[in-house]
Parts: sequence; structure tokens; C-alpha cells
Amino acid sequence: MQVIVINDGSKDQTANIAKHAESIFSWVTLLDLQQNGGKARALNEGLKLAIHDLVLTVDADSYLYGSALMAIVERYLLDPPNTRAVAGKILVRNSRTNLLTRTQEWDYFLGIAATKRMQSLYQGTLVAQGAFSIYDRKALEKIGGWPECVGEDIVLTWALLQAGYRVGHCEDACVFTNAPTTLKVFVKQRQRWARGMMEAFIKHPRILIKPRLSTFFIHWNLLFPWLDIAFTFGFIPGIILAFFGHYWLVGPMTLALLPMAFLLGYLNYSIETRMFKSMNLRVRKNITGFLFYVLAYSFILQPASILGYLDEVLKTRKKWGTK
Repeated sequence: MQVIVINDGSKDQTANIAKHAESIFSWVTLLDLQQNGGKARALNEGLKLAIHDLVLTVDADSYLYGSALMAIVERYLLDPPNTRAVAGKILVRNSRTNLLTRTQEWDYFLGIAATKRMQSLYQGTLVAQGAFSIYDRKALEKIGGWPECVGEDIVLTWALLQAGYRVGHCEDACVFTNAPTTLKVFVKQRQRWARGMMEAFIKHPRILIKPRLSTFFIHWNLLFPWLDIAFTFGFIPGIILAFFGHYWLVGPMTLALLPMAFLLGYLNYSIETRMFKSMNLRVRKNITGFLFYVLAYSFILQPASILGYLDEVLKTRKKWGTK
């Protein structure tokens, strides 16, 4: 095993701590980049030092749980021969901080996890996220490594799909990460994710006509901007008008959607809970976060996504920013 710690221009004690580890463990290498150049550049510099066939990326604020490393390698080796990347499972570590992190706990636990599970079932995992994924080193080198863009992980994943490779998902390889604790940082994160999807479409348009199961989910992603626009400029104003007795866009029948939303949430909850029990993890009680996730989360998420789409359309300055 080889561990490469990449310090992308941090001015804190990151480099000193990594140097100390490097002096103790022969398999630890510090790559100390003096000037911050963005995540894609940092990863590509680290790739140059990689000597093994498999390369695994983990964010600095993320923590592997239990046998996550062994599980994701095992999944990679057992997946179909054309697999060149496997995405791990991301969960929220700091969920007890405030209402925003409690809500994101459900987003990661139910929404993101359910989406990846369904995509993987149909051989169509669309994002091997940089926070925790494993890749074939030769395949990474063949496609030119991580692209210099905001959504480097999704664009990289689509490059692998475009090259004819398969991307898998390992739901029992868990990593706990720190989710944004302020509304400003959260909006910037989701803005970056939305812009990354637009970048992927622009850089790999031919993937829309590639004859494979994953193409269905890529076409599905084409609907997201329109759904986000309809929600932000149609549903949200409709809700406001309804409070004043004007049911032009949203009316009493809209409440009929709530049972379906709770039913879908419960279905995903029961599946995820069984997986948690098998790993000796416990789903903590977080009723406030769940209610906010079901009833109000989209009122922040969809407008933030639209900002990301606008960033790419208007070609604003590309900045990776923070989580």
C-alpha cells in the first residue's frame, strides 16, 4: 500500500503533520504543493507518484469506517471485467452540528444513496465522487486524469463511461464526511455540483447517444435543469400565493403528494437501515432533520442548483471553493 498526502497550498499544520508521518512510515509520501492550484491539479500531481494498479481518493475531512478500504477493493475485483471505477458510500459525520447538517444527513442517507443504488443496479453509476472512490490507474492515465474544471469528479466519470468502461458502486464501503455547516457554504457546494453536471454534458455530448443502460440515466439528468426551474419559478411562488388564498399554481390537491413523499422516504429508509445493521451501525433518531428534508429542503436545493447552471451558461470564473 502507498499513501500520498497532498497538501494543496494549505498554510496550517497539514504539511508538518504529514512530514512527521512520512518520517515514521515508509509507505507515506507527502506531496507539498506550495501554491493552491485546485483539486484537479492536486489529484493529477498525486497520480504521477502512484505506483500501484488501483488508485483510491479520500478527501481530507473524510474518515473511513471499519473495513471500507477492503470492501471497495473487493467490490472492484468482483465487478464485471470492464469496471474501471467504483464509488464508495458517503455519509455525514457532523450531523449533530445544526439543523442544516441534520437535514443533510437524510439527503446522503436516503436521496444520494438511493440514487446511486438504482444507477448501479442498471450498470449506470454516473459519479465516482472524489471524496471516496477507487479507480484503475491505467484508465485514469488513458483519459488524461482529472480535468481542470469545477466538477472534476463527474466529468472524469463521464470520460470513463465515454471510453466504454463501467463504473460501479459499493454501498457497504462507508466514509463519513463533514457536511457544510452554514447555508452559504451549502449553496456554494450544490451550485458547484450543478455546474459540474453542465460541464460533463458540454465536454462529453456524445455520451447521450452511446448504446448502453447508463445512457438512460444521463438522459434523465437532462431533465434536472428544467425541473429545478419549474420548482423555483413555479412551485415556490405557487406556495406563497396559496398562503394568501390564491390557488393559481398550487392548491389543496398538492397535499396529496405528501403521502407519496413520506412513503418513498420510508422505503429508502428501510433498505438503508438493513445495510446499516449489517455493518453494526445505528440510525440515530433525527425527526426534525427528516421533516425539514421532506418538506423544506428542496426550497434551498433547487434554487442553488439554478445558480450553478447559470454559472456555466454565463461562463463565470471557475472556482472549486470549499465543501
